[in-house]
Amino acid sequence: AAALQATTTEQLSSKNFQRLATFIQDYSGIKMPAQKRTMLEGRLRRRMRTIRLDDVNAYCHYLFEEDGMDSEVIHLIDAVTTNKTEFFREPAHFDFMVAKALPALAAKGKREIKIWSAACSTGAEPYTIAMILDEFCASQRGVDYSILCTDICTEVLQQAIAGRFVESMIQPVSMPRRQRYVLRAKDPSRGEVRIVPELRSKVAYGRLNLMDERYPVETTMDIIFCRNILIYFDKPTQAQVLTRLCGHLAPGGYLFLGHSESIVGIDLPIVQIANTVFQKR
Repeated sequence: AAALQATTTEQLSSKNFQRLATFIQDYSGIKMPAQKRTMLEGRLRRRMRTIRLDDVNAYCHYLFEEDGMDSEVIHLIDAVTTNKTEFFREPAHFDFMVAKALPALAAKGKREIKIWSAACSTGAEPYTIAMILDEFCASQRGVDYSILCTDICTEVLQQAIAGRFVESMIQPVSMPRRQRYVLRAKDPSRGEVRIVPELRSKVAYGRLNLMDERYPVETTMDIIFCRNILIYFDKPTQAQVLTRLCGHLAPGGYLFLGHSESIVGIDLPIVQIANTVFQKR
């Protein structure tokens, strides 16, 4: 038992932390500074329990020396991504959509408004967007919408596709919207809600790594949300990702970034028109 204990508490070596940090940043753009070592180890241990390994350095050996990375990379990236999300997060963006962006697109004669949520997490952002769009299209004759949602993490995509959330998450959703767009579980003890099928059917999901050189996404998006993901990237990576995203925006289209993100010092074909809202020239 003592020998087994020694392996289970074996800590991630500096060498293996460095190899993981380098791989994770190269693959996903996510920076892994030394202060995240304990966090990384904790998350890897959760994954290791699934594949019945109890030594974190043996897991690294499996990844790097035994070609385990091919089958494991998606699970590794799922383990390290941070998926904080909520409905109507940074509400000023949705106010701007309702007051300015959507009326401007409709005035230009747009029959289908195309939106891309480029780091959609468990789906609170795209379903918030869908509520806004559904209301807007109901007030416009002949205007429809579609939402594409992508994320690097397969686990959160599965949750988003299901459209199920713990009840406390819908706190920021107004009562009229809850009545229209949210279903309660038949069994109240589950404390769960689900987005109505009409909204779920308007949303398409796919796994996409923002570090890829090309995105399999059409280049005529009217609105792109890419919020609170760039903060995990260094400046050169931010510039590359933003340049690629701008390539998928239609002229006059809108890009929404997170409230702590900036494009200062990056040469892009967009102008700032509101706080962290940009429009393609």
